[in-house]
Amino acid sequence: MMEALLPLVKSHPGPSVLVFSMLFRVVHRLLQRLPVPKVVKQDEFRSWKWRNLSVSMVHSLLTGSWALTCVVVWPELLNNIYSYHTPLSYLLVCVSTGYFVQDAGDIILTGHALGSWEFLLHHALVVWCFLYALYTHLYVAGAVIALFVEVNSVTLHLRLMLKLASAQSSSMYQLNKFANLFTYIMFRLSTQFYLTWYIIHNYSWLDHGGFFLVTMVMMNIMILIYFYRLLRADFFPKRISYTGHNGIHNNNSKKFLSD
Repeated sequence: MMEALLPLVKSHPGPSVLVFSMLFRVVHRLLQRLPVPKVVKQDEFRSWKWRNLSVSMVHSLLTGSWALTCVVVWPELLNNIYSYHTPLSYLLVCVSTGYFVQDAGDIILTGHALGSWEFLLHHALVVWCFLYALYTHLYVAGAVIALFVEVNSVTLHLRLMLKLASAQSSSMYQLNKFANLFTYIMFRLSTQFYLTWYIIHNYSWLDHGGFFLVTMVMMNIMILIYFYRLLRADFFPKRISYTGHNGIHNNNSKKFLSD
């Protein structure tokens, strides 16, 4: 079945992305059947964010481990970002693109576009780059390496889900914040800077090198800002409480969820 699927995906990348996007939507529906913390169910925004993060967690667990496995099995992916790829690495990029399309649609169609504009900008940059790779068969290895960041996304999503559940004082949150710091440096910052270095080092002969360099610089700025917010919120918190009379964070300002 896999042997029949891969050529079909490769010859029709656009429709394949839409199919995987719909599959992630099915996952979204299935995850709604799982129990959620009481404090999450009491608030409409928390409920939506929990569902959204649940799908993101599935994507991160799947694609993060898939990307690492690809590089372990085919280390050439690290050295030849421009033209080297394998059928499974191509499929990985296609699957991940489908997720980002689904997530962008979920944000927009549920009316959270204004409050999530940073995520939409990130998704637009990723989808554009990934689609370029899928249609040209170039930079597929670069997209696979970029998906190393999903290892960090696992701890990032867990962090935010614990905050949604008002569990910042739990031992799990305390352990996760150190794991999150490690994976942020190891898999997000290092990955982004390696890809940036590769583009700069080979800029003279890369197709559309200028576009990808600008995209990487924009992404680097974003992840450094997020890194600053992460350090400030988890390791140098201000003495400000967002908790209301009912013990739930005041959702008139959702700032505690963006930190």
